[in-house]
Amino acid sequence: MYRLNIKRLREIAAKHGDRSAYAIAKRTGVNVSSAYRIHSGETQPDLINALRIANAYDLDIRTLMDPVDDEEEEPAGAAA
Repeated sequence: MYRLNIKRLREIAAKHGDRSAYAIAKRTGVNVSSAYRIHSGETQPDLINALRIANAYDLDIRTLMDPVDDEEEEPAGAAA
């Protein structure tokens, strides 16, 4: 599994002058509400939005992603 590295996205976006989720949404074409949820770490982008983000910042998508163990993907309370 892979997870978007939010800190890395924020750093790269800031280098392009995009310091808010709204600015990221406008540059990338990602829906504004989705951009806010992604930027806050509330949700992960689907493949299409991850590609939009990578393309908008002229990056290989792997630059934005970190590998994670599957067990880290369990919803809160699932182990209870």
